[in-house]
Amino acid sequence: MRTAPATRRHTVVDSPYGPLTLVATDGVLSGLYMAGQRHRPAEETFGERDASPFTEAARQLEAYFARELTDFDLPMRFDGTPFQRRVWEQLCRIPYGQTRTYGELAGILGNENASRAVGLANGRNPIGIIVPCHRVIGSSGSLVGYGGGLGRKQSLLAFESGTPEETLF
Repeated sequence: MRTAPATRRHTVVDSPYGPLTLVATDGVLSGLYMAGQRHRPAEETFGERDASPFTEAARQLEAYFARELTDFDLPMRFDGTPFQRRVWEQLCRIPYGQTRTYGELAGILGNENASRAVGLANGRNPIGIIVPCHRVIGSSGSLVGYGGGLGRKQSLLAFESGTPEETLF
């Protein structure tokens, strides 16, 4: 028995970090991409433009950027390998305003030697900001790797910590 192909829709919302493209697969959020993001899928894979599946996601993003929301509560569809999905689920557990290192996440996942694999999965996170891959830093505390650019990562971390931020993207 064949299953019907997934239906994809997308919309674009404004943010302090540039336009954000939201993608839904079968009505469930499956992507949030920034302009110029590394590993951003081709535009033609996003499906028709239709804002209707994104009302709640757009509302929560607006509240987040207004500093009224620190935890997103949205159904999400993670399309990736089982290991990637485990990493992305752990990202959702990093509290607002806090960071973790790649090594700490690897340890939580049961293999403290897997920090490089965690970094690769982190870099492929398809739902940026909502799944806060920007909260992962190097073991020395340095800002390393971010698909949206290190300037955005620094700005997002400054935003969440409440420190004055400089727009660096």
